[in-house]
Amino acid sequence: MEKWMVQAKKADFYGIATKYGIDPVIARIMVNRGIPEEAMGDYLHPTLEQLHDETLMKDLLLAANILKNAIEDGKHIRVIGDYDIDGICSTYILTEGIRRCGGNVDYAIPHRIEDGYGVNPQMMQQAQADGVELVVTCDNGISAFPAMEEARALGMEVIITDHHQLHYEEAEGKRVYKIPEALAVVNPHQPDCTYPFKEICGAVVAWKLIFGLYENCGIPRREAFDFLEMAAFATVGDIMPLQDENRAIVRAGLDKMKRTKNIGLHALMERSGIDASALSAYHIGFVLGPCFNATGRLDTATLALELLQETEPNQAIRRAEELIRLNEERKEMTERGVEAALDIIEKEHLENDQVLVVYVPGLHESLNGIVAGRLKERFYRPTFVLSDGAEYVKGSGRSIESYVMNEKMEECSKYLKYYGGHPMAAGLSLERDAIDGFRREMNARANLSETDLQPKVSIDVPMPLSYITMDLVHQLDALEPFGNGNEKPCFADKDLRVERVFQIGKEKQYRKLRLRLTNGRSMDALYFGDAETMDEYLASHDTIKITYYPSINVFRDEESLQVMITHFQ
Repeated sequence: MEKWMVQAKKADFYGIATKYGIDPVIARIMVNRGIPEEAMGDYLHPTLEQLHDETLMKDLLLAANILKNAIEDGKHIRVIGDYDIDGICSTYILTEGIRRCGGNVDYAIPHRIEDGYGVNPQMMQQAQADGVELVVTCDNGISAFPAMEEARALGMEVIITDHHQLHYEEAEGKRVYKIPEALAVVNPHQPDCTYPFKEICGAVVAWKLIFGLYENCGIPRREAFDFLEMAAFATVGDIMPLQDENRAIVRAGLDKMKRTKNIGLHALMERSGIDASALSAYHIGFVLGPCFNATGRLDTATLALELLQETEPNQAIRRAEELIRLNEERKEMTERGVEAALDIIEKEHLENDQVLVVYVPGLHESLNGIVAGRLKERFYRPTFVLSDGAEYVKGSGRSIESYVMNEKMEECSKYLKYYGGHPMAAGLSLERDAIDGFRREMNARANLSETDLQPKVSIDVPMPLSYITMDLVHQLDALEPFGNGNEKPCFADKDLRVERVFQIGKEKQYRKLRLRLTNGRSMDALYFGDAETMDEYLASHDTIKITYYPSINVFRDEESLQVMITHFQ
């Protein structure tokens, strides 16, 4: 059962509210988010002036200078990206930016099944055969040691731009980081990089490099902001923390996307039924972004890149519809994959493992991460889902807050052929006969307590529904965009009398409750979770305790307050 916890940070909420002209509830939420009082103005009003100086990033100016010289010398440049949202957006930014400077540039994106993650030796060989003289990676490369060795053997020049964690070895109690050899390595996670905010996505690293390149090539800095919306799209899609400059990038990027001049992006929003004027981070994370990812999962990610590069409106619509179709196919395959994984967990009695390692023969390897995420949510424990790849067993992992996945994989690396990732997500490959050993070792080293494995609901403010006003809901908008690192605020109320229950949704799968408030008024509450469980509860109770988020319902031009129930007890 979930553990509900009220955040109890102390501060002068009323003093903060007076200083910034906000409701004390908004002040309390910012305090809960750990935002220093002196930074609250920037948090409430993020602007692009908050972007950090790109020249602080190690090797960025060196990379920009190498690129400029290559452009002037007419060298054939190839950008090699990755097959997810971040890789697609990174590739777009670098390719278009280098082309704007007059560069002879093309791109290649690894095929998930045929090439695996990131640049590999075969792609370097192909680049040489195609006459490429300079390779620039984006959203990959920091783990590509074999590819970099091949490039050196072939006499090819390489610039690495990436944002993933570095591999390391323990030596005398210290971490010794391993970095591939290249002409320049642009990655804020390098230990001697002075860039002040490390948690940016690959597309933002690429974007920062374009700022440096434009400066070198005499192109006005303002032109680099043409790529703002792609940097924002990738930041949300790659689940980067919406803090520091990421918050400013996404806030401004969403505003730009609402009136985008990118024909392909506009077509995808239109065919997905999204009102551009109401675009939010949610739409990127759960509607548009999955369409990009579906191309790399079931076909080739170049389909998404070609959509962004499309200039003919009717062709853009056709491309957008293809992305949507692929995503619908991906959803159906995912449901079948989750069911198969649950059957295996039951048959192999894995449900009590602290770390789930589930091998699902027949699962499309591109769906490993999605299925792992679904299982992680269901069992609330770190989860790896494995399936058969062309050469090795491939896998993806999804973690919980108390488990640093990439570090635990380092501890068990003797079982792995390849691995890499973040604290919350990872990719790996291994031999089929190494699975059992990997499972045993990961569980032996898990070091997770019962408390770690108990889902937690963090409540910002216990707040009676009667306190909600239209003004407060509008003030909450100032806290957006919501997402990783800036979660949507959570409110709670109890002893709410349920007056009526309505079945809603095409298949009556959701619930709407009419709740009686303490001041005698009524308010509607929508629940999009497990309706059967709610029905069972309401069959024997006429009051309910909820966590919620308030919103405004508009029906026939009439506005009314309502809440979205997130959890109930």
